[in-house]
Amino acid sequence: MAEITAALVKELREKTGAGMMDCKKALTETDGEIEAAVDWLRQKGLSAAAKKSGRVAAEGLIGVASAPGRAAMVEVNAETDFVARNDQFQAFAAAVANVALAVGEDIDAIKAAAYPDSTVTVGDHLTQLIATIGENMNIRRARVLASPQGVVATYVHSALRPGLGKIGVLVAAEGGGEMAALETLGRQVGMHVAASRPEAVDITGVDPAALEREKAVLVAQARESGRPDNIIEKMVEGRIRKYYEEVVLLEQVWVHDGESRVKAVMQKAGVKLLGFARFQLGEGIDKTVAD
Repeated sequence: MAEITAALVKELREKTGAGMMDCKKALTETDGEIEAAVDWLRQKGLSAAAKKSGRVAAEGLIGVASAPGRAAMVEVNAETDFVARNDQFQAFAAAVANVALAVGEDIDAIKAAAYPDSTVTVGDHLTQLIATIGENMNIRRARVLASPQGVVATYVHSALRPGLGKIGVLVAAEGGGEMAALETLGRQVGMHVAASRPEAVDITGVDPAALEREKAVLVAQARESGRPDNIIEKMVEGRIRKYYEEVVLLEQVWVHDGESRVKAVMQKAGVKLLGFARFQLGEGIDKTVAD
């Protein structure tokens, strides 16, 4: 019998898109013959994934998982919303969130990790799922936040089931009184972030390039008024403050009462916000539009 080398398995995997274990089994069954192994995989329906890899996957789910002082969030995409409601797909998204919680936010590390309660990797399980369900799917991104002395609260907007939905938020915080109260406030911040889409926790976290672009636009608009430079400077300063109120979490108006600033709510509670992450399903993906 021919030796089934790692290189041979890799070659078959690249050729078919099938999982590592499936490729090894196919080569074992066909005495190491690549083309025969391709046919074996096709017969088993396991080489279908490669044919689907070029199709746009912009639907799917955001999944979150948490542990004391730590939480993870992932975006797992499929081609249609119908698949997002499939039990197998939902179980996969939830499992990937838990794997990210353990191994971190690097996608390659997540794919290489063992899939829970199985003998295959996350990447291999994904390939099998693509072949089984019949749509292209991918793990698009992951984020992990930690707050060793506090909490990382999670919020999923319009959840299909606990921890799975179309918008997910993580909020790392510390301070205040009891952990339960901090968790509750953190979740309220998560709801605020889901609705208000801030870009930074505080003013120092604003992207310098984005700020300069904004200033350039505001200066150009102010100059059209024909006013002197010293007045223009004051106009721009005022508009920059308004810009911060739009994009900086602590400067925004608290959505839960419509009047307080988030920073005032946090100061009153004695809570420090360490960071947040917001994922909205499909944001930034070019979707195919059909008439």
